Amino acid sequence: KDSGVAVVTLIHPPVNALHPKLLAMLFRKIEQLHANEKVRAIVLRGKGSTFSAGFDVSNFQQDQKKGNGRKNGPTVDAGNVQKEIEDTLENGKAPVVALVEGTALGGGLELAMACAARVAVKGAKLGLPELQLGILPGFGGTQRMPRLAGLDTAIEAMLTSKPLTCQESHGVGLVDKVCKDEQEALQMAEELAIQIANGKAARCSALYRNDRLPPIQEALRILDAARKMPVARMPHAQLCLDAIETGLLHGAREGLKKESLVFSQARSLPIHHALVHFFFAQRGTKKLTLMANKETPTLQQYHPKNIQVVGVIGGGLMGAGIATSLVVTGIKVLLKEVNDQALQAGMKRVHANIESMKRKVSNQEHARASLEAAKQNLVGVQDFKMFKDCDMVIEAVIENLELKQAIFADFEKACRQDCILATNTSTIDLQLIGKKCSTSTRKRILGAHFFSPAQIMKLLEIVKTQETDGQYVQDTIALSAKIKKVPIVVGNCTGFAVNRVFFPYTMAGCLLVDMGLDPYMVDKAIAGFGMPMGPFRLADLVGIDIGLHVGKNFVDSFPERVYVSTLLQRMHESGRLGEKSGKGFYKYDLKLSSRKALPDVAGLTETLQRSRKDSGIPEQKMKTLKLSPEVIVEMIFFPIVNEACRVISEGIVDKPGDIDAASVLAMGFPPYRGGLIWWADHEKGSKYIHKRLEELASEFPVQSGFFKPCEYLRTCAERGRDIGTGLHVGPKL
Repeated sequence: KDSGVAVVTLIHPPVNALHPKLLAMLFRKIEQLHANEKVRAIVLRGKGSTFSAGFDVSNFQQDQKKGNGRKNGPTVDAGNVQKEIEDTLENGKAPVVALVEGTALGGGLELAMACAARVAVKGAKLGLPELQLGILPGFGGTQRMPRLAGLDTAIEAMLTSKPLTCQESHGVGLVDKVCKDEQEALQMAEELAIQIANGKAARCSALYRNDRLPPIQEALRILDAARKMPVARMPHAQLCLDAIETGLLHGAREGLKKESLVFSQARSLPIHHALVHFFFAQRGTKKLTLMANKETPTLQQYHPKNIQVVGVIGGGLMGAGIATSLVVTGIKVLLKEVNDQALQAGMKRVHANIESMKRKVSNQEHARASLEAAKQNLVGVQDFKMFKDCDMVIEAVIENLELKQAIFADFEKACRQDCILATNTSTIDLQLIGKKCSTSTRKRILGAHFFSPAQIMKLLEIVKTQETDGQYVQDTIALSAKIKKVPIVVGNCTGFAVNRVFFPYTMAGCLLVDMGLDPYMVDKAIAGFGMPMGPFRLADLVGIDIGLHVGKNFVDSFPERVYVSTLLQRMHESGRLGEKSGKGFYKYDLKLSSRKALPDVAGLTETLQRSRKDSGIPEQKMKTLKLSPEVIVEMIFFPIVNEACRVISEGIVDKPGDIDAASVLAMGFPPYRGGLIWWADHEKGSKYIHKRLEELASEFPVQSGFFKPCEYLRTCAERGRDIGTGLHVGPKL
């Protein structure tokens, strides 16, 4: 420009991810500009509505494919990139100012922090989320962020992977100027760049700043406290803190060397491969590989319609949660209940959910205002008159087949012929629900299974019957993106994919207890594995009565491979219904909102004794049974893996990776293990799992059906193949 400012734009749609080739082009272009006498200053920006979302993660995935997911070298030399950033962005002849719009995450923020200043557009988010992928900032972030934003802020941002808002970034000094829009920001960035070039504004290199760092002894105390935080227990988090500590003790230059070294070390850790796999697994759920009916077009050929009005039947906890997820994303919801009292209670639940969301963004005025306005999207009704306007309806009442059939009969009369008819059932066969509807209506019936609490849990299980038209499946996939859910399309069977795969979870726990183990020992072992709670704490949370009801569906559907314990029945008979009654496997103080779970050994003794007697397991075996936490984990999860193999072989899921995404997002399986199937393949192996299940089936002959390996697992073991690649049977969706 005439002013002497050159504007450089990063272009790699949709989020300007930093592919190694893009980085190389950027550094060469900046070098050329430094050599141009007409260029006095440079503004660096991203094309579109984002600066850069960070390093191109697809390079990590490509390396895993080359190395079979077990060994791989770095896609890019972090040390070389650090030097290029320093030479071109930080220390070049012309000062560089970063214009941040949208997001500057990971490597994107690291580029911006190396610039002489940062100008942000209101609403921008800045962060270093690399730990979510099992690595750490590798382009200087561990050194520059503490020096720009302060040590406390930098450590929290890195360990939690939570981005800072524009206002927060400005408050801590990460951003120098905030502008209302892109046009004003560009003008400000150009003016600031020229001021720096003319010496009217300071040109400060983040690497040489120490004014925001605390005294060394205080800094070391902060680091020591950070190392003890739960989020820092992973090895790559400790490596990140090692790099920060080196920079504090020996200066930023030594810190950069350490960062480069530990970045490479983190890249070789199994946790990195697992987290990269999970990253792509949850993004791949929308990409369906096949449809069973070869005459039907694949889902990608459908053009999804924009769903704007949704009717929700039932204002209980689940219905209110579903309604909340919809209204906060701008969708109008007709919430129907049977009477005014139930309707008002449902409306209050939705409003309470929104108020809870507002508290989480208490320092973001725009977000709070948007959530408050979302309440206007909720309309309460007690009949079906307005349902003619609905693009979709979702039934979320109790698990009662006759009631659901009656509701779908009402849907058929009240809704348009292009309206999607969905049920939130977690167990009932969809073909039974739609049995009394016409053939044309059954084409519009599908499952929209949310997980509780629906406004928080990210997974949406979309259940397709053999009759469901693909257009309505695609419409629901599009809706999931709009309401910020991860969709998994599954076939119709008892429990569908998620609940079916995990039905052995509580059954295996009951079997271990009937064998003589302490339920608290089982829960401790499973929590130590990384699950949010063990089977007995989970049973208390869900409700013992609900657990009995859901479990019966699987006992009826799969009688040859279930373990039927009387433990839950005995709990129910003694009034121990779980958290809601103040006592279950644990005891709770109902006066406290936190409801901390406390062991109740004395209260459980008689119930456990009666269940063990009912089981018929020899008392001598109970007395001699001693299991390590690792063996407990195997006895809980190997039957789950076995059921997952059946789900894969039957084509209930589109691909094994969908089970990985679902196991993490719906059941709390630890993401750093990659998901259920990835863990089974990469930490255990199909041969070992098959062998152990055979041994357990032999050791416990009465319960052998619960452990007997399925044909798919046996074949994978014999052929030495991973469960995740296994046999290409093709989905039966």
